[in-house]
Amino acid sequence: MPGPINETARAKINLFLHAGERRADGYHNLQSLAVFSDFGDGLVFEEAEALSLSVDGLFSGALASEPDNLVLRAARALAAETKRSARAHVKLTKNLPVASGLGGGSADAAATLRGLPELWKVQLSDERRRAVAAGLGSDVPVCVASVSAWMEGRGERVTPVSVPALHMVLVNPGVAVATRDVFARLESRRGTAMRLPSRFLDSSALVEFLKNAANDLEQPAIAMAPAINEALVTLAACGAHLARMSGSGATCFGLFENAGAAEMAARAIAETHARWWVKACRAQ
Repeated sequence: MPGPINETARAKINLFLHAGERRADGYHNLQSLAVFSDFGDGLVFEEAEALSLSVDGLFSGALASEPDNLVLRAARALAAETKRSARAHVKLTKNLPVASGLGGGSADAAATLRGLPELWKVQLSDERRRAVAAGLGSDVPVCVASVSAWMEGRGERVTPVSVPALHMVLVNPGVAVATRDVFARLESRRGTAMRLPSRFLDSSALVEFLKNAANDLEQPAIAMAPAINEALVTLAACGAHLARMSGSGATCFGLFENAGAAEMAARAIAETHARWWVKACRAQ
């Protein structure tokens, strides 16, 4: 019997996110530059007679009422694609806030599409894996490789890009905002005409590029949860070169000069906002 397979579902951070007009299928065309942190949820895959999921970790309680976790949906979709029975036990350690703009559920699903083929010893081409991922959600394809990428379409068109290592602090002010509700409030759209530079010489060049971009979902999310703005103000006050919301929120990030500056800011924020989730990390 093969031993357990371990995967990390790394947090996805949208450095910017521009929206176009709503499409006929209900989605919006998007442009975004996404990077991935050096930490995330943990998943362990083991052989079993049936498909099951157990969840622990700091944010496991937020999933208690979820009837059909994306991990299970990914497992069933993968089984259907590979024409086999969906048999495995998956243990999910939920370290990332739920519904937080960090792609946590999508990253969990993507990790499942990486881990189960290894457990089941089935061959799956990158093209087939991406097709399964696209059917699970807009953020799942970019999370499969979990490398920095330019996202277009509704998020499913992914082009890997090279970005310098970034030292950042992630802050979730303890509020959840539903993606659908944020998009429903969206009024100002920057469109999808942003052009990606051929390269970024260093993190300073990337920050300058990002200053000419934005997250179109930030203002509607703040209207729903003003604590998001408080998180942005707090990050800026702690010396962030750039503070912005990730995805549809409510998690915000601040970019800092180095790891020491990020760690110092994270400690200061955690001390003054005990109910917030705060994490210093490296992303690329």
